[in-house]
Amino acid sequence: MGCKKNGDSPLDIGNDELVFNYQKMPKKLTINPKATVIVEEWVEFKNLSSSFDVLYKARNNEDLILAIDDLIEKEKLLEKGKYPEVFDKFQIKSRQRVLKTYMLKVKADVLDNRDATQTTIEMLETYNAFRKQFNVLVNSQLDTKLILNEG
Repeated sequence: MGCKKNGDSPLDIGNDELVFNYQKMPKKLTINPKATVIVEEWVEFKNLSSSFDVLYKARNNEDLILAIDDLIEKEKLLEKGKYPEVFDKFQIKSRQRVLKTYMLKVKADVLDNRDATQTTIEMLETYNAFRKQFNVLVNSQLDTKLILNEG
């Protein structure tokens, strides 16, 4: 124990105090009505979204790690699942990969007993960017076939 620098002391192990400030979490971005119609039929996304609702209820490390583990599993199912045609785009899949990265960062912070507030905020902001892209895609659907054929 003498070799560890400010590391885990016997008092730190099993510490289940609040390590993140849930009150600072950004609200979930609303998906517009056009996109909502599409995501309502997308089971994998709905499951992921429900897991984010659980994350917002987390109040301690144990709650947070359970929520993050569930989110990681739901993200894997989303990645393997079938995307609606309008959302089967690089813009969506790249934001999903970034979201997965932040999920793993939050999990690492919690497992290492670090303050997970900032990484959780970043993950939720990334989730909002992911959701915002649904709005962007349904609001600006250009017929690329028409554009390419006219050239």
